[in-house]
Amino acid sequence: MAAYTQWMKVLLAEYTTAHDPSLANEGRAMLDVLTKSFERCGYDVVLPGTGDFGSEIERLAPACDMGLVIAPDHLLSNYTMILEGQTHNLGCGFMTVAVCANKVRTRKILIQNGIPVPGEAGSGKKVIKPVRGCGALGVRLSDGEPGNGEFAEQYIEGENYSVSIIPNRVIGDACQYYTGNPPAVLAVNRQQIEIGPDGIFRYLGGETPVHPDNEKEIITTALRAAEVLGCQGYCGVDVVAGDKPYVVDVNPRITTSLVGIAACMDEEIADILVAASKGQGPAEVHLKGRVKFDTDGKVTPA
Repeated sequence: MAAYTQWMKVLLAEYTTAHDPSLANEGRAMLDVLTKSFERCGYDVVLPGTGDFGSEIERLAPACDMGLVIAPDHLLSNYTMILEGQTHNLGCGFMTVAVCANKVRTRKILIQNGIPVPGEAGSGKKVIKPVRGCGALGVRLSDGEPGNGEFAEQYIEGENYSVSIIPNRVIGDACQYYTGNPPAVLAVNRQQIEIGPDGIFRYLGGETPVHPDNEKEIITTALRAAEVLGCQGYCGVDVVAGDKPYVVDVNPRITTSLVGIAACMDEEIADILVAASKGQGPAEVHLKGRVKFDTDGKVTPA
């Protein structure tokens, strides 16, 4: 493949490394994994400068054969729309990203399609979330009421997992459609989430791949969520496994779990993303061993 791709350029537009210090370590870790994979596959990787992020995408994308935006959920749709206007998008379509960025809207769609989500918040302890947020930022366990731009839902006791998926989906000028190839499930990942004395949720990393007793049910639930929302490219579906798996978030983008998955996976994430964007992704991947990873990108054997 390297002989064919060495002249091809890919824009990897990661937002936080230059524009959001609070998330920069996670962003840098994901960008490093992607950059090395594309370079090993023979691509010329192009990175944006430190100027206005949207302007950098507009400047660089036309000269690239493909591109991928990694940014916080509430910003991702706009920057993805800019990218799609200039080059081939390896990630999720901007319209789907916009839906997933609104956690209340996402929740309604999942309920309408019979996918389990936490129930409405009652009295006592509840999970309060920003309507538009990224990961666990701003999520807290509280007996208070949600503020402006927040909503509340039932707190589910259980294990925290994410499922990393790459659907085979093609986006054309006027339509989106799945190919006959099934989605590639990269891994089920155990999430390390700490709830502090202040009730604030903190995502600290995780472990991958893991195989809980109800793995099949967790994967089936995550795949249904990704399908009804129309996800393309790499996506992560967060699940709390209580009496059954409950979907608590859908991330239509690269997630930190990729850092651990890439350390175990025989295949190159670059090859999978490019192939899946053309409807030709693999039905499965091959993982060896198990690792722990943190939000700084550190990977250790589990």
